[in-house]
Order: sequence, then C-alpha cells, then structure tokens
Amino acid sequence: MRLSNLADYAVVTMSAAARHPGPARFSAAQLAAETGLPLPTVQKLAGKLVAAGLLRSLRGACGGLQLARPAASITLAEIVEAVEGPIALTTCVDASRHDCALEGSCAVRPHWSVVNDALRGALAEVPLTRLARIEVAA
Repeated sequence: MRLSNLADYAVVTMSAAARHPGPARFSAAQLAAETGLPLPTVQKLAGKLVAAGLLRSLRGACGGLQLARPAASITLAEIVEAVEGPIALTTCVDASRHDCALEGSCAVRPHWSVVNDALRGALAEVPLTRLARIEVAA
C-alpha cells in the first residue's frame, strides 16, 4: 500500500498546522511557506481538511485557518481519510461493491476486513502530536 502524494502532503500540512500553538490562526500561504508545498496544493488540501472537520476556516480581518480540535485528538487515519476517503486495501472490504471476478469463490475475501481494520487501527493510533513532534502536557 502506498499513500497518494496528496495524502502525504495532507499529513505534512496538518503537521505544520499543529505546530501553531493553541487557537492560533494561520493562512494557507504560511503553511505553504513552512512546508515548501505549492500554495494551490495547500489551498486544495485546506478545503478538504475543513470539509472533514480537521481544520476550521475563519473569515474576517482576524480570519484564517486553525485546527478544529486539539492536535492530540486528530489521528493519521483521519487525515488520510480526509483526502483518500475510507481506508480500503481492496474492493472486497466494501460490501456494497461487487466488481470482483472472484467474488463468489474467493477464500480470502472474508479475511480482508480483518487486515483492513488492523491497518486503519494502526493509523488511528498515531496522533497528530506525534507527527508534529509536539510535547503534550501530562
């Protein structure tokens, strides 16, 4: 499995966003400068991350972007899913899809959901604070 470039860039962008303390506001241009990503890419990602409820967009003179929740409560799984959609290693994991030629006779299909859940669980165990190397007060 390999993440798309856009999912990778979303992780980089959210890591930079998390390094802005507390309720700090920042712009897409700031995140682009901090990460080295092109501004249009960061703007596109910001839209997806806002839609997923990971970033908040504030309008007005004091507007900008900010984390929608504390960084410790945002996971790698959520960031990836904001860009890629639900994590699914194979189409077999999606019970509504029936486009596999082996569907009726595949002995492995019942096991893919276990593997998929393990992968998603592992990604859900990685908080944004770890990715951004932020120390959390105990």
